[in-house]
Amino acid sequence: MHPINLQKGSPHPSLLPAIHLRSAAATVLSNPSLYIPALDYGDEAGYQPLRVNIATWLTNFYAPARPIPTERICITGGASQNLACILQVFTDPRHTVAVWLPEPTYHLVFTMFRDAGLGDRLRAVPKDEEGLLVEEVERGIADARYRACDFQGCGNVGDARSADTDRTSYGKRYRHLIYCVPTYANPSGATMSVPRREVLVRLARRHDALVVCDDVYDFLPVTPAEQSPIPRLVDVDRTLDGGVGDDEFGNVVSNGSFSKILGPGCRVGWAEATPKFVDALAQCGSNISGGAPSHLTSTYINQMFEDGSLHTHLNGTILPAVSTRYRLLAEAVRHKLASLGVVFQPDEARGMAAGGFFVWLRLPDGVSSEDVDREAAKQGLVIGKGGLFAVPGPNTGGSRERVDGFLRLCFMWENEDRLVEGVERLEMVLRGLLAST
Repeated sequence: MHPINLQKGSPHPSLLPAIHLRSAAATVLSNPSLYIPALDYGDEAGYQPLRVNIATWLTNFYAPARPIPTERICITGGASQNLACILQVFTDPRHTVAVWLPEPTYHLVFTMFRDAGLGDRLRAVPKDEEGLLVEEVERGIADARYRACDFQGCGNVGDARSADTDRTSYGKRYRHLIYCVPTYANPSGATMSVPRREVLVRLARRHDALVVCDDVYDFLPVTPAEQSPIPRLVDVDRTLDGGVGDDEFGNVVSNGSFSKILGPGCRVGWAEATPKFVDALAQCGSNISGGAPSHLTSTYINQMFEDGSLHTHLNGTILPAVSTRYRLLAEAVRHKLASLGVVFQPDEARGMAAGGFFVWLRLPDGVSSEDVDREAAKQGLVIGKGGLFAVPGPNTGGSRERVDGFLRLCFMWENEDRLVEGVERLEMVLRGLLAST
């Protein structure tokens, strides 16, 4: 039986822009004025022409109240590498009280928080169809004030404040960190409304919190909107209640990546925040020593902006694939699994904004994703069981039980015809489990 992998979150090989990248690389590597700087260390904030092109692209796409200047952009080695740098520059285990994450959460970030010394600070936040519940973050922060010593190891919360001043750094140390994927979330597919984004920004400002947004799926709607996309949290922070000045750090950073648009192996992304925040982020130790990450590949991607092939690939290849593949999987789930009690999101039929790479299935009552995963493996089917996306740690309220009745399915990796077959195998598994209960 041919295996079907509905867990892997990568674009199908047919969606990779190898020809465009080869042409861009040839252009760069045949021109000394391009390849000499491309093969050097590069500026800490990244390849300047790419920063300019990204700022213009984001301005055109999001249509914010004011154009996005280049000074708000720095180049990164992708969203994951940049999260690690953000944690290095803007958090400290002696000062940062807690990390708040919606549950379910993208599961591969947990190790990065642990590596930053924050593994025991993870706090799960319940979510609904829009994402994390901000009022639960507020309640948790209030409670953390009284329990800070449980994980600060201090006699007084104020004892930890010295960490903000006893280290030489261009950055600052935030008291709290909030991680989220506001649009087409991984794994739940949820999209946060503008009112909730505003409430979250105000909360972050009140409590000295940094909201780290993985905005990596924003460019991948199932139905490209005729109007401007929903404002990002970093856009809200820039303008809400008078906004935040360029000489301030602000409370939101947008983490972008070309991984889902071009290919994960490119390892090129960008961060957007206030110029002061970006300056500090660009001064992290690895950039000071080695220059901007993925510098050579950055020049290839910039050439794709210059010759128009990035937009050609996104609009002509990726977006049609997102629409076709999502609808294939969604229709298969609706026709084959709904009668068994399965509900999924994002569901266009229920008026939800759909996009990204994933759908999130709620299993029938009494069916465990652990059992589904075990039986699916016998059918050559790989799925993302709900427990993978539970926030780990002793202080997350037994959260694994809250997600065990769910599955994540990716519709971008397998061949299109395998998507329907994968759902048929899942139907067989569920019918067998329901019959045995």
